[in-house]
Amino acid sequence: MNLRPKVALETLVEGNQRFITDQSRHPHESTLTRRALLDGQNPMACILGCSDSRVPPQLVFDQGLGDLFMVRVAGNLLDGVTLGSLEFAVTVLGVPLVLVLGHEDCGAVKAAIAVNQGGTPNLHHLTDRIQPILKLCKNPSDLDEAVRTNAIEVARRLRQETVFSERIADGSLLVVAAYYDLATGHVDILER
Repeated sequence: MNLRPKVALETLVEGNQRFITDQSRHPHESTLTRRALLDGQNPMACILGCSDSRVPPQLVFDQGLGDLFMVRVAGNLLDGVTLGSLEFAVTVLGVPLVLVLGHEDCGAVKAAIAVNQGGTPNLHHLTDRIQPILKLCKNPSDLDEAVRTNAIEVARRLRQETVFSERIADGSLLVVAAYYDLATGHVDILER
């Protein structure tokens, strides 16, 4: 597709508008599309989203096969593997947009807020990464504020990485944070 960053973002915003008004087109789902993708992929955007089953980005943005490169991890958190996946999308696939998508009622952020209430043996791998974000919030126990702050901080950190910052400087990449409202289906772009 090779869309410019702002065009890619507007395409996602328009797709989300179709989704929230029950006008989804469900593009690029045909046998012909599947066959065309055998030769490779050229997604218009990379979404770093949460693993939550209520937030399927292809549906939320009304996109189809080959349109979005997806990186999903609970709490839309960064670690080495996630960062490497995002770098692959930007350097190898040439995506012009990375969108960090937080969402209402995020269980990973909720777990970080309630960290002293126990959890599973490996849950701390998530909560430990979110704890510093909570310190940036005016009200660290406000789940909505924490989710939004988390998405903004992850996007900020990405923009500081050399692979991303060089492309941002030359205008070939945009990295933004967004928030998905479960009830309405609306994606609010938190920064442009």
